[in-house]
Amino acid sequence: MRYKLNKAENFIEFKNGKSIKPGGEGVYPVYGANGIIGMSDEWKEQNSIIIGRVGAYCGTVQFCRKQYWASDNTIVAYPKDNDTDVSFLYYLLKYANLNRWAGGAAQPLMTQTVIKQIELPYPDIVFQRKIASVLSAYDDLIENNTRRIQILEEMAQRLYREWFADFRFPGHKKAKFIDSEMGKIPEGWEVKQLNNYVDFERGVEPGSDNYEKQPNKENVPFLRVGDLGDRSIEIFINRSLTKNKIIKEDDIAVSMDGSPGIVKMGLFGCYSSGIRKPIIKNNAMKKSFLYFLMISEHIQNIIKAHSKGTTILHASESIEHMNFILPANDLMITFDEIVSPMIREILLFNKKNKVLRETRDLLLPKLISGELDVSNLDIVIQEQEA
Repeated sequence: MRYKLNKAENFIEFKNGKSIKPGGEGVYPVYGANGIIGMSDEWKEQNSIIIGRVGAYCGTVQFCRKQYWASDNTIVAYPKDNDTDVSFLYYLLKYANLNRWAGGAAQPLMTQTVIKQIELPYPDIVFQRKIASVLSAYDDLIENNTRRIQILEEMAQRLYREWFADFRFPGHKKAKFIDSEMGKIPEGWEVKQLNNYVDFERGVEPGSDNYEKQPNKENVPFLRVGDLGDRSIEIFINRSLTKNKIIKEDDIAVSMDGSPGIVKMGLFGCYSSGIRKPIIKNNAMKKSFLYFLMISEHIQNIIKAHSKGTTILHASESIEHMNFILPANDLMITFDEIVSPMIREILLFNKKNKVLRETRDLLLPKLISGELDVSNLDIVIQEQEA
């Protein structure tokens, strides 16, 4: 069953987001072109879709059911009437691949005028809700796994702070503290330079002419700084161009250009020159300790303090300034024994989410176009929220 095409302006309302003073605090998220960029004590929108309007993330599509503020870098979209399901609309706009309709000479730009003229598959409301139910089931599982990842990371991070920042480790009441360049530290602990224990291996730049859009046996994902966030990896390169600069799922990746200080595990692929892979030199350092050291406030402040540049920030120089407190070896081993199983579970949830996203993304165009018929699916249809 193929669904009839309908112009977007016939069933979607659009409006531009509003500018907001940066650095605000509050309970309502502020959405930019690529996700939440801050918080606000005011809200303008709810239960609607956010479209990236300008820049590198032009055409990205997000969905927020709760109350929120949409920045002036976005367009807000919502159904014109009850004949259109808002969840279906979200998946429909993702299916549309809006970026291909972007104009602008200096930088990509998306306008309401352009989107309104796009013709999209438009099934009956019953079919819309069935399609949305199938796809949202995957997103619900992804969200649940993501919550579990956050809980595990918070538990491990709290333990790291308690032991290695606040010095409330097992036996701390009996410990003797001595002076150091980083203040009072437990006796037997030492202030060290991180680059004496870790090599920060820089990635490669194969050139945009070698980017490929489709995966195959001859190429691997190419990770750029933006891919360390929630963005789906969209670019691949031939294995012969990787120069063995490969990050595996249990490796740590740290961004040093663009958005310095992003720390991530659970990735696979060749990585760009804006990313560094920390490689431990000896047994005095455990990977679990290194991961939480890199996301610690101390190291993050060093990276920020040595980030330079006007249009694009560069923080490679910060590596030379990364000092840290090396704890007693037995305590690091104990920390690793507690935290490593948490990290393995986090990586497992990451892998599950990757499979779920891939399956959802394969189903999405087939369901939206009608290639996969949902008419006979026994699905409980949820009524559209007000």
